[in-house]
Amino acid sequence: MSKKVQYAQLIKTEAKRLGFLSCGISKAAFLEDEAPRLEAWLNQNKHGKMQYMENHFDKRLDPTLLVEDSKSVVSLIYNYFPSQTQLDPEAPKISKYAYGVDYHYVIKDKLKHLLEYIRDEIGDVYGRAFVDSAPILEKAWAKKSGLGWIGKHSNLLSQKVGSFYFIAELIIDLDLEPDHAVTDHCGTCTACIDACPTEAITEPYKVDGSKCISYFTIELKDNIPTEMKGKFDDWMFGCDVCQDVCPWNRFSKAHNEPLFNPKPELLSMTKKDWEEITLETFNKVFKKSAVKRTKYTGLTRNIKFLKD
Repeated sequence: MSKKVQYAQLIKTEAKRLGFLSCGISKAAFLEDEAPRLEAWLNQNKHGKMQYMENHFDKRLDPTLLVEDSKSVVSLIYNYFPSQTQLDPEAPKISKYAYGVDYHYVIKDKLKHLLEYIRDEIGDVYGRAFVDSAPILEKAWAKKSGLGWIGKHSNLLSQKVGSFYFIAELIIDLDLEPDHAVTDHCGTCTACIDACPTEAITEPYKVDGSKCISYFTIELKDNIPTEMKGKFDDWMFGCDVCQDVCPWNRFSKAHNEPLFNPKPELLSMTKKDWEEITLETFNKVFKKSAVKRTKYTGLTRNIKFLKD
């Protein structure tokens, strides 16, 4: 067995022990196929006011600009599918990924352990860990690494575990045996396109980010456009519609990450509780949560928008 194969197996075994659903490897090289797609998406203003998407265009496509002399991109996925969801069917909804402790902290910690393990077992390996926190096309790398295919809703999909998971990477200067991409299994299904409340999936595999409920409720700092009234399907932070209707998510199993468990009051809060939420309650319920990103003012703006 070659060193490249041996090291790759070693890393995958440790990733599994750390709780990752799966791990795949790609050669660190320029993403030729993605370059024209990203350029067209930006030129058509599909990113709305997410100005940061325009920055570091080259780095998004070339991992060697993020990590000098990098040889491999190790892609990993980590389950966040909850065992319970919000109890009041009338209550404004929060995307499942934001139920527990902010995933950036939880997964970054695991990536650091993985990198330390690589250094302990293999030697002087240089690399960086990424969790949705740098100009890197995570879904493209996960696809290239064989962890799934990009669905018509533009999320990564796997036959075994659907799409309710986070994607993360280690970019390292270690030459590893790469994996191969898997085939697309969306077939003729258009469930996600048909169900999107704001018609953000403009055509199969193309999402207009500036029309997405997640964009309006998290990224947009201005007032939400009035033409979106009545189209939010009660989502106050993020949106799971395209994933909820996807047939492959019938295979989602509840995570076993204690840090992703929501505070009990988050699940039990009623519609009235949310409409009367105070800053004190917000800080208590969302301590160390990804919801902090929208701040109290953002969340109350969203709730008011749903109510008015």
